Amino acid sequence: MTATPEVSPAQKKKTRRKNQPVAYLYLGPALISIAILGIAPLLYTVYIAFTNFDMYHFTSYQFVGLQNFIDIINGPYLSVFEPVFVWTIVFAVTTTLANYLVGLFVAVLLNNEHMKESNIYRAILIVPWAVPALITQLSWSNLLNKDYGPINQFLHLFGIHAIPWLTDPFWAKISVLLVNLWLGYPYMMSVSLGALQAVPKDLYEAAQIDGANWWQQFFYVTIPAIWKITIPLIIPSFAFNFNNFNAIYALTQGGPARPDTQFAGYTDILISAAYKMSLTFNKFEIAAALSVMVFILVGVISLIQMKASGAFQEAD
Repeated sequence: MTATPEVSPAQKKKTRRKNQPVAYLYLGPALISIAILGIAPLLYTVYIAFTNFDMYHFTSYQFVGLQNFIDIINGPYLSVFEPVFVWTIVFAVTTTLANYLVGLFVAVLLNNEHMKESNIYRAILIVPWAVPALITQLSWSNLLNKDYGPINQFLHLFGIHAIPWLTDPFWAKISVLLVNLWLGYPYMMSVSLGALQAVPKDLYEAAQIDGANWWQQFFYVTIPAIWKITIPLIIPSFAFNFNNFNAIYALTQGGPARPDTQFAGYTDILISAAYKMSLTFNKFEIAAALSVMVFILVGVISLIQMKASGAFQEAD
C-alpha cells in the first residue's frame, strides 16, 4: 500500500495563499452587495445624524455635532419620544417573554408521549408561523375593525358592546401584543420541542420516583435542562421585537393619535417613530439620530443579556 506523502506547513501555507484570490473572487459579489446595501446606508445615517439635514436644509445642511441627540434626550423632542421609549421597552420585553413562555408551554404539552395525534396538533399550531407575517397582520387589522370586524360582530351576539381594538390607546396596545403572540409563539414552540427531545427521560423517571408532580418536573427538570439551549433565542428575539416595524405599522400605523404631539402615536415604537419623522415630517436629521440611538440601545441591551445568560462562557 502506497503511503501518502505528508504536506509540510510551509506547503499548506503556500497553497492557501495561492487559493486566496479565487476565494475573494467568489466572495466579491456578496461583499460588494453588503457594502452597498448595508454598510454604506448605515454610515450615511450616522453622518446625517450629526447634521441639520431636513426639508429646509436639503442642499445646504451643516454639521451640528450632538445637537440632534440633545434635542431628543433633553430638548424639544423629549416629551415626544419618552412615552415612545417606555412603550418600546414594554412591547419588546412583553412580546419576547410571552412568545417564549407560551411556546415552551405548548411544546411541553406536545412533547407528552401520552398525547395522541401530537403531529397533527404540531402542524396546526405552526400555521401562524408559516403564513407571511404581513398578510397575517393585515388580516388581523380587518378582524379587529371596530365597526365591521368579525370579532366585534361575534361579541355582539352575546350582548357585548363593540371593543375599540385599534382606536383606543389601551386596547390598541393589547391588540398589538396579542397579534405578536400569535405570530411569535410557533417559532419558540418549534425550537423548544427540539430542545425537549434532547432531555434524557431518565431525569423525569427519577423525578417521578421522588414523587414530583407535573409542575415540579417542569420547573426543576425541564426548565434547567433546556435553559441554556433556548436562552440564546431570547436575545435575538428581543432585538427583533425592539425594531419590529411591521408589527406596529401594518396593524395600527402607530395610532391612535396622541393629543400632545403629531410626531408619534400611542402604539409607535422608536423605529416606527423614526420612520414617521423621516418620510412623513421630513425631519431626516432627527430620524437619523433616533436610528443611531436605537442601534446603540439594542447593542448594549443585547450585550448585557448575553453576559447575564453566560453566552460568552466556554462550554464544558
